[in-house]
Amino acid sequence: MCRNIRTLFNFDPPATEDEIGAAALQFVRKLSGFNKPSRANEAAFERAVQDTAAVARELIRSLKTDAGPRNREHEAVKARARARKRFPDRQAG
Repeated sequence: MCRNIRTLFNFDPPATEDEIGAAALQFVRKLSGFNKPSRANEAAFERAVQDTAAVARELIRSLKTDAGPRNREHEAVKARARARKRFPDRQAG
């Protein structure tokens, strides 16, 4: 359920609005237990996603580091290698 919640800070290029929105959506889904809310809960669910994305955006903007930015492709290669090691019977890809 939380596959889109990834580290978004300190990447070059920076996290996109779509990435922040996807992480916020997954976070609210996890907290609420809803993959898709009922009509009665839809407004509260959407408001929570928007509020979570705004807070995440502000957090990412305000964080500081002396480390150089990470490369997305390099991090993806490392993640696939970890997956192959962790799940040797599955094809990672």
